[in-house]
Amino acid sequence: MRFIALLRGVNMGGHKKAPMSDLRALAADLDLSNARTLLQSGNMVFASRKSADALETLLERALAERLRLATAVFVRTAAEWAKIVAANPFADEAAREPSRLALMLLKDKPSAAAIAALKACITGREYFAARERQLYAFFPDGFANTKLTTAVIDRKLANTVTARNWNTVLKIADALG
Repeated sequence: MRFIALLRGVNMGGHKKAPMSDLRALAADLDLSNARTLLQSGNMVFASRKSADALETLLERALAERLRLATAVFVRTAAEWAKIVAANPFADEAAREPSRLALMLLKDKPSAAAIAALKACITGREYFAARERQLYAFFPDGFANTKLTTAVIDRKLANTVTARNWNTVLKIADALG
């Protein structure tokens, strides 16, 4: 089965540096087949017979032990990724300004109360929609000055999140086939 693994916050602003060559070598050591990285932000497609949950645990432990990189890993199957892409509620925004649309993967499905609390804290023009274990968020003024950061989302949802812009989401979909 084909999977995507997204590492949270690597190679961003000099923090949590992780060469993609090290990530591919780690994947080979863990018997993840046909591992390929995309961009430099911790995106890897591969094949495995393990479950997504088992792969998240395996990768998080191996990254910490072997690469000294403590970070969350989000694993989805190729089929899940295709459904996530198809479920995008902001198709117009994706077509018009894909670099301002973010897919945010969550470790757990948030409660309705947590989603309401997150919506209530938005002070800018950003908006989002929640679907299962992901948020689709549009940032009309860009990401640089938003108050709707991953730290705020983590706190309001009592969850862990990683984000990719829509251009990256589509590159991953292409890589997964």
